[in-house]
This record gives sequence, structure tokens and C-alpha cells, in this order.
Amino acid sequence: MKDSTFITRVVLKNYKSIAACDVRLGPLTFLVGRNGSGKSNFLDALRFVADALNTSLDHAIRDRGGINDVRRRSRGHPNHFNIRLEFALPAGVTGHYAFRIGTRSPGGYEVQTEECRIQNELCLTPEEYFRVEDGAVTGKSVGVMPAAATDRLYLVNASGLPEFRPAYEAFSRMGFYNLNPDRIRDLQAPEPGEVLMRDGSNLTSILTQLSPVVKKDIEEYLSVVVPGVHVVDVKDFGPKETLEFRQAVTGDKHPWRFLANNMSDGTLRALGILVALFQGNHEGQKRVVLVGIEEPEIALHPAAAGVLLDGIQDAAHRTQVIVTTHSPDLLENKHLDVESILAVEAHGGNTTIAPVDEVGRSVVHDKLFTIGELLRIDQLQPDAASVVSAEKAKQLRLFDFEGRNSDKTKNKERHG
Repeated sequence: MKDSTFITRVVLKNYKSIAACDVRLGPLTFLVGRNGSGKSNFLDALRFVADALNTSLDHAIRDRGGINDVRRRSRGHPNHFNIRLEFALPAGVTGHYAFRIGTRSPGGYEVQTEECRIQNELCLTPEEYFRVEDGAVTGKSVGVMPAAATDRLYLVNASGLPEFRPAYEAFSRMGFYNLNPDRIRDLQAPEPGEVLMRDGSNLTSILTQLSPVVKKDIEEYLSVVVPGVHVVDVKDFGPKETLEFRQAVTGDKHPWRFLANNMSDGTLRALGILVALFQGNHEGQKRVVLVGIEEPEIALHPAAAGVLLDGIQDAAHRTQVIVTTHSPDLLENKHLDVESILAVEAHGGNTTIAPVDEVGRSVVHDKLFTIGELLRIDQLQPDAASVVSAEKAKQLRLFDFEGRNSDKTKNKERHG
């Protein structure tokens, strides 16, 4: 598989139910676990970054119920949460972006620390970086930098500089989906957005922008998931739009036309998932670098799961894909790489995330079980040695620098 990986490593501390995790990601990753285990919280941490950059930090926090619903609740009362994302961009560019957001009374928040470092492995040019502590720029590679503030992420300000624009653009162009068939059925207003919205409420606009080749690929996958559906077009309804499906009907020479409000939830969700996976032109800044989809198997017949998996694997050649699921049918393919699985469990309200344990990896590699079969018998377990324990969490390195406020930073970590 061509390496489409954008985010190579995720480190989280105190984000919702996740006390700590440190995992590597590839072009395709499945987060697998029971309902309520915390799969969606991991995906939401990545979505938090995109939301905070695309709208505002305040909106991202309020949309999740406030800072006290974002930071982990526990007996230890952590007063902050941390996110560190290591990434790879085209032309040998790598780097990391990390921040710590702390609570303020009553119900307030502040960006305590933020750092971005970018290196080009193919060039001898020095790395580009900035670091911000308590609303002040304490380190930089660029001569003149914008002012910082404690109520917003500094990467938004730094995005006006060519050195940091590619990182900002990439993190802003991640799409995360929990598709709503009712919103897809609604008449939709045309809009110029290039990324499908989370609920699918601008699907007609995104479908219109797809190239004929990509649209044809989507229709071919859809025709197997929903037998008889051959073509999907966008139909004008005054100032708004809706979807029109052409479906073969027994005894009729020509396909019948059905509008979105006549189609099943499963059909609309399948189309939305396929458009989410194949959206964008995959060139330059317009490429959607990462697509996260929650439980794509919902409302689909089990027999369609294999086709959907084919589409997911196909899309992962061009765009990094992360999927949450608890469906054995989706993971039944014997050629599915067990290294693409992250097992998720919850114990005492705390989520643990890690690669599959050695026993699980061995039986899959030896073709004794498929991943789906292991999930069906509840034997898809996280590797205990890879789980970040409370002791390991204290050693997690979120930031690479040692600035003038490093002692204060370390003190905040000790008390978090």
C-alpha cells in the first residue's frame, strides 16, 4: 500500500476517558472495541485539533460541553489535557505539533504551552519552529512572529507565515464523520466548501466537485453495496439541491429515478461514507489528508461489509483513514493486516489503546483466525506491554524544547 500517512504518532494525556496513550498510525487504522470503550474519544481528540484551527478554540471546547467535559475526570483531578501529533508531509517534510490546555476557574481555560517543529529530511536547511508559553512566544526560528494569546491556538496566527502554512493547512483539512441520513435527505444549499461536513449536510456540493473518474468509482462501489443503484446525480430544486439515484427495476428497460427522501438510511450512509473516503482531488493543498469514520457498518447488511472494506482499503492508498468499529463482519477479510488494528478497552472509566497483543498477532499471521473471528470471540486484546500505565504516563514527552519556563512547565505536568 502506498504510504498516505499524515499523522504518524498520537500522544494524548487526560483527554476525556483517555488518561494516556501513545500509538503509531499507518495509512489505515481500525480502532476496535466494545461500545463505550472510548474509540470515539480518540478520534475526537484529532477532530478537536481540526475544529480549533478551522473555527476557534473556544468553539471546539464549547461544542464538547466545556473544558470540564474535555479534560479527563478522575480522582486525581487533572487540571489540563495534552495532545501531541507527529506528522509527515510531502517532499520529506516531518514534524510535530503539541499543546497543553489547562483549566481556569470558573469553567475557563488557557493555552499553557504550544509547540510546532518542522524539518525537511531532504534538505540541509535548519528546522522551523515556534514555542509559546502562557501567552508569550518563548522560542522561534522566524525573525518576526505574530503576538500570542492564551485563549487561542498560536498555529492559527502562525499560518500567515509560509514556514508554518503547510502544517496548518494539513491539520485543517482532516475530515471526521458520523453521518446523519436525515441531514443527507434534506434539501441542501449549494456551497463552495471542499471538505464534506461531519453529518453529510453538504454532500450534494461535494459530489458536484468530484472528478468524473472518482464519481464513477464511488458509483461502482455503491452498486455492489446497494444492488441496482447505478448512478447518483445532483438535482436542482429551486435554490437548493438534492440527490437523485437511478436504480434498475425488474421488468423495466430503463432505470427508475428516486430522490434522496425515498432512499434507505443504509443507502444514504453508504454513499456518504464513499464520498468522505474519496473526496478531494488528492493534489497539493486541496487533498483531504485524513478521514476518520465512526462505525461505517451501521445500517448496512453484513454482506455489504466486505465491499465497504474494499473501498476503505482503496481510499487509504491516497488518504490516511481511521475507522472505529465493533463489527466482526467488517474485519473478516483474511488479508487485512493485523498491524492496522488498535485494540481499545475501558477499565474503571479509563480507556486503554494499544496494538493487538502477541497472541492475537501470531494467530492472524499464521492464518488460524481472521481479525473478525478474534473480535467475534472477544479475543482481540491490547498488548499489555504497549499500554501506557500511570507510571509510563509520567515519562511521556509532549514537548521537545527546554525553554526559559521549563521548570514551570514540568511543575504543571507533575500536578496534572
